[in-house]
Amino acid sequence: MAFTDKLPIDEVLPRVTAALAQGRNLVVVAPPGAGKTTRIPLALLDADWAKGGKIILLEPRRLAARAAAARMAASLRESVGDTVGLRMRLESKISAKTRVEVVTEGVFARMILDDPMLEGVVAVLFDEFHERSLDADVGLALALDAQAGLRDDLRIIAMSATLDGARVAGLMGGAEIVESEGRAFPVETRYLGRDSNERLEEAVIRAVTRALAEERGSILVFLPGQGEIQRVANFLSERRLPADVDIAPLFGAMDRKEQDLAVAPAAPGRRKVTLATSIAETSLTIEGVRVVIDSGLSRVAVFEPDLGLTRLETVRAARASVDQRRGRAGRTEAGVCYRLWDEAATVSLPAFAAPEILAADLSGLALDLRSWGLDDPGKLAWLDPPPAPAWKEAVALLRALGALDETGALTATGRAIRSLPLAPRLARMILEAARHGEAERAADLALLLSERGLGGTSSDLSDRLDRFRSDGSRRARDAQRLAASWAKQAKAAVRREAEADLSHGALISMAYPDRIAKARGAGGEFLMANGRAAAVPSHDVLAKASFLAIAEITGRAAQARILAACALSAEEVERIAADRIETRDETIFDAQSASLRRRRFRRLGAIRLAEQNLSVEASEENAAILARGVAGLGVARLPWSKAQEQLRDRIAFLRRAEGDDWPDVSDEGLAQSVEDWLAPFILGRASVAAITADDLGAALSALLPYELTRRLDLEAPAFFETPAGSRHALDYSAANGPLLSVRVQELFGLSAHPALAKGRVPLTLELLSPAHRPIQTTRDLPGFWAGSWSEVKREMKGRYPRHPWPDDPAGAAPTTRAKPRGT
Repeated sequence: MAFTDKLPIDEVLPRVTAALAQGRNLVVVAPPGAGKTTRIPLALLDADWAKGGKIILLEPRRLAARAAAARMAASLRESVGDTVGLRMRLESKISAKTRVEVVTEGVFARMILDDPMLEGVVAVLFDEFHERSLDADVGLALALDAQAGLRDDLRIIAMSATLDGARVAGLMGGAEIVESEGRAFPVETRYLGRDSNERLEEAVIRAVTRALAEERGSILVFLPGQGEIQRVANFLSERRLPADVDIAPLFGAMDRKEQDLAVAPAAPGRRKVTLATSIAETSLTIEGVRVVIDSGLSRVAVFEPDLGLTRLETVRAARASVDQRRGRAGRTEAGVCYRLWDEAATVSLPAFAAPEILAADLSGLALDLRSWGLDDPGKLAWLDPPPAPAWKEAVALLRALGALDETGALTATGRAIRSLPLAPRLARMILEAARHGEAERAADLALLLSERGLGGTSSDLSDRLDRFRSDGSRRARDAQRLAASWAKQAKAAVRREAEADLSHGALISMAYPDRIAKARGAGGEFLMANGRAAAVPSHDVLAKASFLAIAEITGRAAQARILAACALSAEEVERIAADRIETRDETIFDAQSASLRRRRFRRLGAIRLAEQNLSVEASEENAAILARGVAGLGVARLPWSKAQEQLRDRIAFLRRAEGDDWPDVSDEGLAQSVEDWLAPFILGRASVAAITADDLGAALSALLPYELTRRLDLEAPAFFETPAGSRHALDYSAANGPLLSVRVQELFGLSAHPALAKGRVPLTLELLSPAHRPIQTTRDLPGFWAGSWSEVKREMKGRYPRHPWPDDPAGAAPTTRAKPRGT
């Protein structure tokens, strides 16, 4: 096919056609503006292998699909729907003449699942494959599988501006790689930075104001999402911008006419500031743009398998993405790119955006593969295989929805769910609602949740539904017809049962039963059945609801914000979740009162619906709970008697002296084994205060078998009997070892130093005066008698003359008495 205008890709078209004449697969790498999207499909129409067949061109976004179809049709001087057609949700222009069909990636996935042979299709082109959407990965995996088993004549081409061509070529069986240098004008990069305390919107407005003053031409601003775009648009409209400047938002949820206005060239003599999401990164040329302002941020969906929940998260854009954005300034002439970060930070950006398959809900994929005849995703070719945790969660969800039976086989319900072009949860909601005569309303709600922007942006889906149903715009009318077709399909697939008066919230809970949420505290905070917390602003109408059915949230756990939900009443929760509400008796230890509290709870997952106080029963389980509570408070809180504290010290002494034959009775040791030694002896106790010293005595005694008890009394006796016949308690808690405090006269006649632990540990003697004041501490009594005794004797004899102070205490008679008066 001959083209009147010249594009950079034209230079490599002969290589492209030659490669596909000899082989089945091809990888094309060409920069933005090279013309690969609009040239290659048309150039392949005249190939011998393509005669009479249809070429499918996949685009990641609808806006790009419409633009590509329009440009190709215009180059042929035709309308979309003739040689070049368009197929996507809410819009289709196909005729018998159509040879090139531009479709969105999600539409193609359904096409090949419904027709694995791809009858009449000769080639499938995956454009901008570097974006790695889940639908693109699935589409390529299925196309390669079909090529290998059913259609060995099918051509598959992966195209991108920033792509790991070698890796993709390897996946495609060693496909040839064709690269085009393209045509790009120089772009100057200016780093503006952004203070961490500065709001993104403020930094963007600062950059826009500067760019309008410094540069000519229109400006393209990249922001992470619709909310930021609308806030920046509002702030800019309140400022005194030059009179010739127009503000044009651009995001996926906009009406088609608004999108077309945003990408159209600025009117003569005027400049445009287009505020866009990543929708404007690739496959789209906005005429007149020579200045780009990049926030460096993107918004992505992140699936949490443990909660079965997808949330939106704002992340730093990848280097490949910011390079694409920068390149938009050099499409038609030399340009400038302002970046709202420091130059050094560019190196730390991830090289490529994470593939969606690594952070997505895979329930739709799992259902599709079951329909394809596979129960193991590993049997297909993937650049990045589905993560095992997310896959496991997906299969579990499909079983819970009734889409798979216990063996993993597709059920009749599963086939009905897959027949609707929706996420399994939403499809299941429509089918269940159809049983109760509410298919139309459920289909409308599903449409609002799958088509952003319709019905407005209120967090209250009931409000959005009212607005959607009264919306007369073309997009809304197309969406209403689509929802009606879903409802009709659902009603044909199920048997209608009894009528039910279901609220919007009740319908939403059919799709998201795990996201039924109960208000907690004030200020719009809610706890979901899955254990996750989320909130709406305190002024939001939903903040006053007692219960919500939540469809969508954004943000991390500590700052999760509810984006879409409907109110529920307590009565509805009891009715719609009756089979999942559990009644459970629960005993807990209340640290404040140091006692057990027993309650009966009615729960829906993590939500407490009701509770009732009960008396604490005597049971081994409750005794163990009390014991664990004691450990938490500290074993020292127990009412130990002095004798029991000494017993613990004696055992600890022998453990240090002889090893682990002796139990660890320190506070830490007893806390770690509290359920073993204490719980059996506090059966029937309900508080720490109710535990007695007798309970503790019995528990400690049980720690020592008979043989250790016998050895304990021999090697670490509780008392020491002096030569004078008196018994004194030994202090085993002393820092320097077991201690005996005794008047020195009671030890007269003792020539050997007393020792414990079979004589291995000398007893520390604290020798006291008759007035019980320390006069000497020793671990060598014979040495004391022979040494410093004479000096002590001289001093003490004058102070206590009525008490004996012999010259040879080792040979003197011990006594506990003073000498009689007059002697």
